[in-house]
Amino acid sequence: MKRLFIDLEICCRCRECTAGCSYFYHPENKGVITLLELATRMEVCRKCEQAPCVKACPNEALEKQPDGTVKRYSMRCTGCETCTLACPFGAIYPEIVPYLTSQCDYCLGKSNGGEPECVKSCPQKAVQYVEVEESKEKDIHLIGEKLAVHAVPWRKE
Repeated sequence: MKRLFIDLEICCRCRECTAGCSYFYHPENKGVITLLELATRMEVCRKCEQAPCVKACPNEALEKQPDGTVKRYSMRCTGCETCTLACPFGAIYPEIVPYLTSQCDYCLGKSNGGEPECVKSCPQKAVQYVEVEESKEKDIHLIGEKLAVHAVPWRKE
């Protein structure tokens, strides 16, 4: 099955992929940023027991989930980036914590079977649309049905 594949080991968060992602009538719609944020929270976040990012948020926009991941409520988030400063590991990148969030629709119905716009505009080739399956050995993880991420996940020893 073809999936949007993001290689966090290659991605430099330059945001070039968002150039093609924007819709003509809604230029701030950069859904791929939401995918980068989700992938980072799932794979790079240290899942701290005390979660300083959650405690630092002045708007209670972050919540630690039972599995240790942190969920961001975009309607509460003001984009102050206090969470990025509070994270002792630098695992919350300010470039991918947008004030205005958009949802990625994987360009369904727009690409006519071709590549999504973010894939076409990524200069690092960190975003691809390929056949990929989950592989713990290769550090490829599925997030939902349509997204795969290559990242070395942090694990507490």
